[in-house]
Amino acid sequence: MNYASMITTALVGASLAVQIGLNATMSRHVGSPMAAALINFLVGSLVLFLIVLLSRGSLPVLVQAGGAPWWAWGAGLLGACFIAASTAFGPLIGGATFLALLVAGQMIAALAIDHYGVLGFPVRPVDGWRIAGALLVVAGVFLLARR
Repeated sequence: MNYASMITTALVGASLAVQIGLNATMSRHVGSPMAAALINFLVGSLVLFLIVLLSRGSLPVLVQAGGAPWWAWGAGLLGACFIAASTAFGPLIGGATFLALLVAGQMIAALAIDHYGVLGFPVRPVDGWRIAGALLVVAGVFLLARR
């Protein structure tokens, strides 16, 4: 197992909880969840542009993006949906419940994606252990959403 990648991934996951609060704060200051989401994307795009610009040889490969399948461009749309939803709904339902619902949705979708091997993922059939894991995640959503 690649523990460094797993730890880094967990830290990025932890940052999502922080991002919900940051987006909510920006939304209160600008008066609109969508405007706050746009600001989030603008800042993130600027940072990524600078990283690509400073990475030797990375900028010229951007022209190859035009050869990507049309559906690959949907990642930006889905990213916008995530940021907009976290900004609008995170403060309403709470960070833990919001993230638990996200993880539950991710688990269900990932099981289907892995099972059928779509979007470039290798086929990894659904079995009892994987279903049990997903059900535990969904059960966690209910426990976190309780009042």
